[in-house]
Amino acid sequence: MISGLLPASLLKMLQRVDLVLLAALSLLVFMGLVTLYSAADTEISTVYRQGIHFVIGLVLMLLFSQVEGKTLRQFAIWLYGIGIVLLILVLMVGVVKKGAQRWLYVGIDIQPAEMMKLAVPMMVAYYFSEKPLPPRFLDILVALILVAIPMVLIMKQPDLGTSLLIALSGLFVIYLAGMSWWLIGGSIAVIAVAAPLMFNYGMHEYQRQRILTLLDPESDLLGTGYHIYQSKIAIGSGGIYGKGWLHGDQSHLDFLPERHTDFIFAVFGEEFGFLGNLLLLGLYIFIIWRGLYIASKGADTFSRLLAGSLSLTFFIYLIVNTGMVSGVLPVVGAPLPLVSYGGTAVVTLMSAFGIIMGMKKRKRIYQTDE
Repeated sequence: MISGLLPASLLKMLQRVDLVLLAALSLLVFMGLVTLYSAADTEISTVYRQGIHFVIGLVLMLLFSQVEGKTLRQFAIWLYGIGIVLLILVLMVGVVKKGAQRWLYVGIDIQPAEMMKLAVPMMVAYYFSEKPLPPRFLDILVALILVAIPMVLIMKQPDLGTSLLIALSGLFVIYLAGMSWWLIGGSIAVIAVAAPLMFNYGMHEYQRQRILTLLDPESDLLGTGYHIYQSKIAIGSGGIYGKGWLHGDQSHLDFLPERHTDFIFAVFGEEFGFLGNLLLLGLYIFIIWRGLYIASKGADTFSRLLAGSLSLTFFIYLIVNTGMVSGVLPVVGAPLPLVSYGGTAVVTLMSAFGIIMGMKKRKRIYQTDE
């Protein structure tokens, strides 16, 4: 019946969309808009703007889902190269906001670092698709250089959180390509040894302070520890069932900073409680599982590596934000994916899920008949 109401071209496009994943994402978006309405003090304009972001992201998701891996693979080098050029321009002529130089003004402010969340894993997946797997040490070294270049450029903005997330998206590709466990163990050992040097000489003062605050948040409750302290109060005060929608004291009495962006999980936890958190986290886990399932059905090496990496990176976004808000990880300014307010992040994530859908092997009706 539905097929008779839709144009044939649109119907064909929808056949390439994973409806299970789309339904889960739509539910997550709905929960995000409901929470955002409360976090923004019932200011409908904020919800409206976020809704526009989601519509744009949905259109891009639909378009990217039509692109097969072999087609997307041809643009990997171009997308990566353009992204590097834009990151260099950010450091030269970028817009400064809140002490950070992360944006380019092209009529509107854009953040090229968000683009690299797709470009880096795409480039690394392209590189390994040309090599025998499991990868040789030299191939892994080249892949690490491809990851390190944008990572360093983004750290100079400075934006440690985004640079680490982008680095992980590339490292996931290396891991999925078949990196040996002795190399993984050796890398962890090197990172552990280098961590003190990184802390003392590779970080800005505010970044070091965030780590110290994580270790002892009560040392400065009215200063650097304020965000974590208030966030933990909000989550804990929600109890089992929560205080109810629009009835969160911490957020509505302005105790909770950045409540519609980085700390929106605390708003959700206070209003919907432990059971609400379980539902939200369960939905996230289902989305990640579905993405990995689609990745396992990839048509070729490039498709499987890229879809798997994007799915695992989404998982890391979740871990970083919830860990930050609950005081387990340092505050790094990472939004809760598809729930926190933010245009560029929403469009990027929805595009990523479109790419994941497009990586699945086509049914025989889309292949050449024998």
